[in-house]
Amino acid sequence: MVLLIESLRSALASIRAHRVRSFLTSLGIIIAVASVIAVTSLIQGLSQSVSAQLEGLGGNGVTVRARNEFKDVMRGKLNYLRFDDVDQLRLRVDDIRELGPVFSPAPSEVRHAGVSTTAQVFATTASYQDVNLRYPAAGRFISESDNNSARRVAVIGPKLIEELHLPDYPVGQFLLYANEWFRIVGVMEKRGEIFGMSQDNYLIIPFKTGRSIIGNNTRPQLAITLAVRDLARLDQTRRQIAGVMRQVHHLQAGDEDDFVIESADQIARTFDKLSNTVTFVMGGVVGIALLVGGIGIMNIMLVSVKERTREIGICKAIGARSGDILLQFLIEAVALAVLGGVLGLALGCALAFAVASVIPDFPPPFVPLWAVLLAMLFSGTVGVVFGVVPASQAARLDPIDALRYE
Repeated sequence: MVLLIESLRSALASIRAHRVRSFLTSLGIIIAVASVIAVTSLIQGLSQSVSAQLEGLGGNGVTVRARNEFKDVMRGKLNYLRFDDVDQLRLRVDDIRELGPVFSPAPSEVRHAGVSTTAQVFATTASYQDVNLRYPAAGRFISESDNNSARRVAVIGPKLIEELHLPDYPVGQFLLYANEWFRIVGVMEKRGEIFGMSQDNYLIIPFKTGRSIIGNNTRPQLAITLAVRDLARLDQTRRQIAGVMRQVHHLQAGDEDDFVIESADQIARTFDKLSNTVTFVMGGVVGIALLVGGIGIMNIMLVSVKERTREIGICKAIGARSGDILLQFLIEAVALAVLGGVLGLALGCALAFAVASVIPDFPPPFVPLWAVLLAMLFSGTVGVVFGVVPASQAARLDPIDALRYE
């Protein structure tokens, strides 16, 4: 233990005596670790933010929509869900707790008092709020009575208040949409932004009102959102939904589904998988920089062995063993690599926070403990691997030849 402590003290003294050279030697390690930490913390912060946003969509929610591949869309071949699908799912799938059809009528321009803007417009039923866990912060949501009577009422997102210069409490105000006046009955809770895009710039109108706007000859891209009764039976419910949809759409065995069933937790898992893949790929690329940094350490340590040949000879002449010399140079190489790793860690954190603060609405970075430990482990390993050769060279020196070295 005493030998280890003395070797470490000697290594730190040597690094301190050649500060600039030690810093330049560790620069490759510093850059590599800083890059790993900055990239990882930014991706992890983004992943956490997206996961939180998706959890807000409702973990027990399932969405059924038409399958439309890009190549089919380009050829003008589109699949549609039918209004009858809503009733069939409601009647034939037992585990559905709530069901809310939703579609977007074509016009997206909304006007109020001479001010116009574009917004997402949804036509849906009263169950939409329970399925999607979105509730009004002021006023009320559209009701079954509004839907049955196809009333011209609307619930708006808070961003629309700002876009249309509406009063802070706009309930009771009127706005113009699709050449018809709609009375605002509620304002939804604020949800913020995701990927820099507002989630609050929308207008919700009753489902039947939306159907009356588009007329009978227009087929909208309908989506059906559902909340299941038992999350543990989600897979069975998905299979039951798929079976009903295939029957209703008269699909034969071997025919490809013309619909897609998605759930919020499925989207979250997909994004987590994607972010983890990006993290590991970036980690592999930056690992090359660690290799370059290790080569730099080995080069400087070889130079150091040459410079301290007489010192090694003196140490051996007064009784130092080859193993003691090996340990001393190996600890010096590891110390250089680990100090570079610590500086890289601090620089990487600073870079991540700087980048996140510069990009508008970017979520705060998150530095996971495993990334810190992994960076330090790699730094130490690089020191050991690339310090072995010069340390062995120093340990093998003959004391007589070393003392004669000029």
